[in-house]
Amino acid sequence: MIRKNTEYPLQPPRERGTGRAFAFALVMHALLGFFLYHGIQWQNSTPEGAEAELWTEVPDTAIPRPVPPPPAPVAPAPPLPDEQADIALQEKKRKQQEAARQAQLAEQQRQQKLQAQQEAEAKRQQQLAAEQAAQLAAQKAAAAKQKQQQQQQAEKLRQQQLAEQQKQQLKEQQDEQQKQAAAEAQKKAEAQKAAKAKAQAEAAAQAKKLDAERRERLAQMQGMAGAPGSTGNGLGKSGTGSGSGGTAASPGYADKVRRVVRPNISWGGETEGLETVIAVRCSPTGTLLSATIAHSSGNSAWDDAALRAVQRSDPMPQDIDGKTPPSFRITLRPAG
Repeated sequence: MIRKNTEYPLQPPRERGTGRAFAFALVMHALLGFFLYHGIQWQNSTPEGAEAELWTEVPDTAIPRPVPPPPAPVAPAPPLPDEQADIALQEKKRKQQEAARQAQLAEQQRQQKLQAQQEAEAKRQQQLAAEQAAQLAAQKAAAAKQKQQQQQQAEKLRQQQLAEQQKQQLKEQQDEQQKQAAAEAQKKAEAQKAAKAKAQAEAAAQAKKLDAERRERLAQMQGMAGAPGSTGNGLGKSGTGSGSGGTAASPGYADKVRRVVRPNISWGGETEGLETVIAVRCSPTGTLLSATIAHSSGNSAWDDAALRAVQRSDPMPQDIDGKTPPSFRITLRPAG
């Protein structure tokens, strides 16, 4: 058992009956002393001696006198047999008790020393176990930390690899999309190019056809009405038709064109002697297809103003048949 309270020194346990044994020992020692005292006094009583007178010559002082020997010590009278046995017995008991007490004390000291050693050993074992536990815990913590670091590094590497894969996939997708977009753009450009070429070809054919029709109509109109004349800010005499033998524009169509074009003329320069002829091509719905200067006035500023006025007049008015003549000329003069 480990002694926890270290405030008091270790003491041998108390024996039962120690007081009675001590009192008995005192009584026995007192009796023994009494018997010894009286026994020695009785044995050491001085015996009566005899007196005698001796006459001798006075010795010479020069001769040394021998020193008489000292009286022999008187041995004490031996105790009586019973008393001696009792004394020996008491002494033996006392020695046995003393030896037993010394042995008990030595045993107690040995037990205390052994207990102290056991406590020290237990304490050392506890410290050693605590140190081993702490060392094992530190090793486990270091191993766990190292494992966590390895897991973190592995996770980081995996995330990097995943990011690289995603980046590569995204790049591949972007490349594929770019390729598809480029292919679609190329296809669209080719389609637009083909459509544009087709439209240009159709426009060229239509223009060629319209130009042929215009020339044919001009030839017919010139043959029918002679050279075109002008009346103020109006429409020159012209006709329109569909192929040969077409009908001419109605007599009031020139006024319609004049009312549309005149408000769009913006001119602040000179007005005397300026006259510009604009050749116009329109769709049946009145959409202006082209407007060009057929005859210049000699003043480029007025020519541009006249051309802008015609272009601003898009769409051209329709005739009484609900259609706009495909081509005609407009003779414009600045208001004076």
